[in-house]
Amino acid sequence: MNKTLAFAPLVAALAFFAATPAVAAVSAEEAARLKSELTPFGAEKAANADGSIPAWSGGMTQAIPGDTPGGRRGDPFKSEKPLFSITAKNMDQHAAHLTDGTRALLQKYPDTFRVDVYKTHRTAAAPQWVYDNTFANVTRATMNGYAPTNAFGGIPFPIPKTGAEVMWNHALRWRGERFEHASNWYQILADGRSVLVTDGITNEQVPYYLKDSSLEAFNNGDTPFWQVAIRNIGPPLRAGEALLAHEYLDQSKLQTWVYLKGQRRVRKLPNACCDTPTPAAAGVMSFDEIYTWTGQLDRFDWKLEGKKEMYIPYNTNRLLQPTTDEAVLQGNHLNPDHLRWEKHRVWVVEATLRNGERHQTPKSRYYCDEDTFICVLADRWDAKGQLWRTLWSNTFVAPELPAVVIGSFGYNDLITGGGFVAQLFNTKPAHYVVKEGRADSAFTPDAMVGSSVR
Repeated sequence: MNKTLAFAPLVAALAFFAATPAVAAVSAEEAARLKSELTPFGAEKAANADGSIPAWSGGMTQAIPGDTPGGRRGDPFKSEKPLFSITAKNMDQHAAHLTDGTRALLQKYPDTFRVDVYKTHRTAAAPQWVYDNTFANVTRATMNGYAPTNAFGGIPFPIPKTGAEVMWNHALRWRGERFEHASNWYQILADGRSVLVTDGITNEQVPYYLKDSSLEAFNNGDTPFWQVAIRNIGPPLRAGEALLAHEYLDQSKLQTWVYLKGQRRVRKLPNACCDTPTPAAAGVMSFDEIYTWTGQLDRFDWKLEGKKEMYIPYNTNRLLQPTTDEAVLQGNHLNPDHLRWEKHRVWVVEATLRNGERHQTPKSRYYCDEDTFICVLADRWDAKGQLWRTLWSNTFVAPELPAVVIGSFGYNDLITGGGFVAQLFNTKPAHYVVKEGRADSAFTPDAMVGSSVR
């Protein structure tokens, strides 16, 4: 092999870091906006010009009627009706507020897919201590290359200046300290049939938000900001399998393990990132498509294109109400009867593959809610320039945290008609059970073995 070509990616990477010093945090004067015209997370507090997006007034912090602590969740807006519906016939009238992927779905499934638009509710909220940490982060957190530093316990960049900062805000979004959920994951075949690939129990811990963590713990680079353990109890072919992942601010330190029941042993995955198929989704989704985006930033250039008013899935507690998966799975897409779309302001970030890097989707565009920084929608283009996949995450209100969090997520393949739907809670007795305190011992390879079928 030509030595110059062999070392080209390394040279490019070193050149990038040499030319990209730590980006300065915002000034104290700009930070003060979080106490005035911006929300504590940096969103515009005021309503939009026509009032279709209301002013933020603190979010939803009161219990939802019908909620069972540690059980099934109710819908705070169950009595509301859609303001209007967007279909293939009238989508041109609303094109400015629809992503490319949403328009493509309307065109591909004109008889079954629609967008029901409801009144907008700005339900996003967080505890005061998370707001306090976010305010501290705004003047101390910086990007050092592709990694944030001097950030802890809150949104790292509430007044983002770059696309990479928005994506880190999504990765470090407020979703609680520790939580558990049981759910079903389905592959959607091109003919519209749904195949159950995972019936699993997922435990997640976010040390970045644990109250007994510290800024120093993350600046030393040895503490994971997110830990997730998935144990399969079905279907029979996959029962007993398990996956464990530790994500770090220094993304090169990512660690992922799988338990293979046939071998009765744990194996560490060598390349658990990016466009590598993830065992969590039976190899159908890639690692960086989990929760719309969970990946390493260094393969792409991230352009912040600004903020737009868009129709996005939001406050979709109604999706949790049916008690069967069949009710919400409709052919090649989710049943629009159980979805809720609202107009919100979103940050738009475009990712373009860097020279010398490889990825099966060289271009992507992400739409990240200004109130939570959750990237709720994304579109991905293949190497031929075709719009290939549209990704989505359905958010719901969890006022006991308080927070708006991701429930089901997945993608639609706009070329083949297939897709994937992850984390359907409908048949389960509990929806997103909030836990308190640290449980490090539950997120080790030994724990994964002990809880799996052997």
